[in-house]
Amino acid sequence: MFPSTPQDGDRDSWDVDNSRQIARSTPGRSSSGFYAGAPEGASGTIARRPQSLEDVEENDEAVEIEVVPVRRNLSLAIAGFAGLLGIGLILGAQTSGPDARTPYAIVIFGVQLLFVLAWTMAIRPPAPGIVAGVCAVVAVAADYSAISTSAAGLAPLGYVAAGGFALAVVGQLIRPADRSRVSDSLGTTLLIVIGVVSFASLIVLTRKPVGTQTVLVCLAAAGVAVFVARLTDAIFAKPRLAPQVPRGATGIILGAMLGTLAAAILGSVLVLPFNPGKGAILGLVTAGVAVLVDLAVNYAETSRNMAGDAPTFWLARHMQGPLGAFALASPAAYAMAIFFLS
Repeated sequence: MFPSTPQDGDRDSWDVDNSRQIARSTPGRSSSGFYAGAPEGASGTIARRPQSLEDVEENDEAVEIEVVPVRRNLSLAIAGFAGLLGIGLILGAQTSGPDARTPYAIVIFGVQLLFVLAWTMAIRPPAPGIVAGVCAVVAVAADYSAISTSAAGLAPLGYVAAGGFALAVVGQLIRPADRSRVSDSLGTTLLIVIGVVSFASLIVLTRKPVGTQTVLVCLAAAGVAVFVARLTDAIFAKPRLAPQVPRGATGIILGAMLGTLAAAILGSVLVLPFNPGKGAILGLVTAGVAVLVDLAVNYAETSRNMAGDAPTFWLARHMQGPLGAFALASPAAYAMAIFFLS
């Protein structure tokens, strides 16, 4: 039912800015489709159901979409974390050698633990404690296999990932409360296990002839891309990709472009088979992968918030994007070294 005609002193309540509030003040709809709950003695008409697309569009105008503000300090903190993470992974690779890969494996293991913490708390699979414990064991096994196998390859890591996934699923089947959710969370559990194992591919890559230089070029591109994207969001987060997602398209595009440029510059100063063109191609792939994974994490978190799920621990939630970006950039760097540089 529409409100009655206002008096002269109430004309301000009918201006354009208050029209949406007036639309919300109408009583709720009954199950029959009409607006019910009109007070006795009140005059007016009963609104009908929308009969056309124009009616639906007019009703949609009364619904406000909440625009989530961009938190500048938070974007700067995430950018700093992404930069430090990239520097640590690159420097560890540069200091590794044929008989000195254990220190780099320790660095990788620390990053893997951060990944398990952030992604387990964010995705919240069934039996998260069991999944986290299994993933920690998988991280140790993957790092050891990457160092100790006679031939450098990803096959041992694939076996470790398959075994870890099977153990995690079995652990989720122990409790009846978790058992009912296992079928719906197989993908998320597999994602966490594969992300942990993906970091070990960097150790395998350092055992290749051009692997250490590939780690430098690809992870530098990924780090610069995520750092620039988050830094740009703190300064100019426009145009917004979605009102509910606090990210801007300018940062995504600028991050991918500068990440590619950084890889091209590194390719120009490294020895063969690197050159500016090959460095740019490696940077384009890894930088694009990194910024898209980081953005996808924001969309996933927004979806959980809109669905009414309880927010995750804030520190783990904000580390999830950069960690996921480097987790997927690592096997991408390995693939580029094998299929493009060899």
